[in-house]
Amino acid sequence: MTDTGRRVRPLRTLDARPARYPSQAQAESAARRLALRHPDRCRLREVGRSRAGRPLLLLSVDRGPRAALVVGGPHPNEPIGTASAVRLAEVLLERPARPGLSWHLLLCLDPDGAALNAGWLDGPLTMRRHYEHFFRPAFEEQPELLPAPGSGRPPMPESVALTGLIDELRPFLQCSLHGVDFGGAFVQLTDPVRGLAERFARSADRAGLPLDVDSYDAVGWTSPAPGTYLMPTPGSADTSRALPDEPELSTWSYAARYGAVTAVLEVPMWAVDAVGDGRPHPAGPQAVRDAAHGLTERAEELSALLARVPAQARKEHGPLVRTAEFNLAVAPRVADEWLELWCPRPLSASRATTAGLVAARLPLRVASILLRLLADARGPAAEAARERARAVVTESLDRLRHRFGARWVPVQEQLAHQTRAVLTAADCLLQPI
Repeated sequence: MTDTGRRVRPLRTLDARPARYPSQAQAESAARRLALRHPDRCRLREVGRSRAGRPLLLLSVDRGPRAALVVGGPHPNEPIGTASAVRLAEVLLERPARPGLSWHLLLCLDPDGAALNAGWLDGPLTMRRHYEHFFRPAFEEQPELLPAPGSGRPPMPESVALTGLIDELRPFLQCSLHGVDFGGAFVQLTDPVRGLAERFARSADRAGLPLDVDSYDAVGWTSPAPGTYLMPTPGSADTSRALPDEPELSTWSYAARYGAVTAVLEVPMWAVDAVGDGRPHPAGPQAVRDAAHGLTERAEELSALLARVPAQARKEHGPLVRTAEFNLAVAPRVADEWLELWCPRPLSASRATTAGLVAARLPLRVASILLRLLADARGPAAEAARERARAVVTESLDRLRHRFGARWVPVQEQLAHQTRAVLTAADCLLQPI
């Protein structure tokens, strides 16, 4: 039930929607059209600028004092977030306003990163083309991450814009719209939300998505229901993680100062059904050892190839170089974590599958970036480096398709599930206790 006692009607209209992700320009144009078409309920404004000077646009629907904040495009390789922000505005405007409630949709938190992925959106949405245009910034260049106190690192302008919005709106709910390239759907919460897990699971099933029941992104976190995870309280995150999850240093927990719940909503582009299998893996430790050794070997090989990138390319494509270096630095730590912490105990099929996916995905990302960095390099050594990087891409894609059975999830199904999940999170929080 809603805060007015009426039940939200089923989102049947979400199932028949565009088969493609919008580009950044298309999303902004759609938002402008909505603001012009519904001036009584909808408004568009700039709330900041990116590091490269691109506008950060906020589309607001209705004017109630209870605010829900939705963050699209926090990771630029996950275009579903911006698509869902636009679609959510359309759905809200198809319905009567809910008394006392307003929605605020940040179209894209990282437009600079999105520009480096944009080439994929113009052609066939295949795995190979996705990685030909792949970019995801290094950890400290992701706008949802806030600098640690005493680090001396200033927050990025995108981070300042988002925290400023949180200070202005004081939302009761913040939804961060993410996607995963391979795996299943799951939600991470800063606080429990009564009724959300069951409805989230039904929505995923309706979209044909597996739930990720032992997510690598939430190792060691409390999981009250399959595919639902509670973030650790500040100061309790596992510092042994190769990729430390520190929600207390993120804009996710920043909103908690105003009593907000943050829901990080993940939906896969290519579903891997085995991540939904929580049963013990018959040979889990060995599968993880194989994944760890393979990841280490690939990282060493790709590190040698990165050294072949010309100085001019390093200068012109600094963000690409930094993300390649970041992933290559993380890879051996991830492998060590698996060997030291995972292998000594029984593992679920989901966890073993996740290790295999990471071991294929990380080299795929780096090799694809290397091909962009080496595109203009000349000479036999450069050509040999390109050939080897192409081979890593092909081998990784074949493994993901054939060993893990990765299957494309139509954009309209990704969109329908993520939009349902946002509306469901709000509905659950607004239900009378």
